Amino acid sequence: MTAVLTGCGLTGGSDDVTLRLVAADYGDSAANSSKKYWADVVDAYEKKHPDVTVDVTVLSWNDVDAKVKEMVDAGNAPDMAQIGSYADYAAADQLYRTSDLLSIPVEADFVRQLAEAGKVRGVQYGMPFASSTRLLFYNKTLFAKAGITPPSTWAELAEDARALKAEGVKYPYALPLGPEEAQAETMQWLISGGGGYNQTVSSYSIDSVQNVETFTWLKDKLVGKGLTGPVAPGRLNRADAFAAFTAGEVGMLNGHPSLMKAAEEKGVKFGMVPMPGIDGPSKVAMGVADWMTAFRRGGHAKEIGRFLDFVYSEKNVLAFSREYDLLPVTSSASQAMSEDKADAGLRPFLDELTLSELYPVGRTSWAQVSAAIKKRIGAAVAPSGNPATVLENLQSTATTAEIAARS
Repeated sequence: MTAVLTGCGLTGGSDDVTLRLVAADYGDSAANSSKKYWADVVDAYEKKHPDVTVDVTVLSWNDVDAKVKEMVDAGNAPDMAQIGSYADYAAADQLYRTSDLLSIPVEADFVRQLAEAGKVRGVQYGMPFASSTRLLFYNKTLFAKAGITPPSTWAELAEDARALKAEGVKYPYALPLGPEEAQAETMQWLISGGGGYNQTVSSYSIDSVQNVETFTWLKDKLVGKGLTGPVAPGRLNRADAFAAFTAGEVGMLNGHPSLMKAAEEKGVKFGMVPMPGIDGPSKVAMGVADWMTAFRRGGHAKEIGRFLDFVYSEKNVLAFSREYDLLPVTSSASQAMSEDKADAGLRPFLDELTLSELYPVGRTSWAQVSAAIKKRIGAAVAPSGNPATVLENLQSTATTAEIAARS
């Protein structure tokens, strides 16, 4: 889907400025396309700033990152791009620093974990635009039939999965380690086991003792016991796992806020709890974010900053978050959402955001490392797989990619 929104502000004067923004589409149909959100924002802004025109191009998530790269490579970078990553552009000195653009109150309003994730070598270039966390979803009907309660530890999760399997549940625990989004499920499990992708500031730690122990447990206690369903985890994608949950075929899986609405529409009664850990609920949650960036090539830092100050107003952040079941990226909007009864369903995810750890998106090597994880992590829990060997090979790939990125 491609849509271009041309601002209707007055143009033609010698001091008039046109800003170009490329944005991703969060909608799943024409009815809720992000085109409408940006049209409303731009219209409101231009009424107050008739000397500024904002042209917005809305692209599918399948195309937006590649399209922006094409534009940058052709020397035609947009003024702003709302995309999935920023580190490569920051490392090439193509982006404005956040502090060069936003007013101090707006810059200080970003949720701390998200602002930190937007930094490269201690300087923020990526401005969080949308965020989300994960919780363990469980099917209340299937749990009641099996006579079990939601788990808070790995051992309880395995015990619940055994009870669900005994009741004939197709996917007692859905473990999507397929190529669509395996890096997310992997990270959720790694941090629940006390590990993660990078336990040090300067290097990856994919093959740490904790990570090997986590995947060994998954292989031996869940996958090896037939508790993850008929599709091998390495071939199960997140979208398919979510579809199976909304069809009533899954007992448990990790999910983000959008799964709530999908399950409700299908009449699935569900509950949500924090991800279980070894000895209790995980002390760290997995967070994800998408990013707003501003390119230096066209100049207009003052105009870009004023427009983004408006974009990040509490009203606009809340409107976007509520439209797409996402979490606000600012503290003021998060507080407003937490106090509004209409947003009660999102409160558990908001609580997790303050405890979240995000992908190491500030590393230019992350895209290559993430791609390798998507392709190869499923082998770690395959019948003939060796978790230690798979993680060691991924660590080698990560180390090589990091060295190349720094050279």
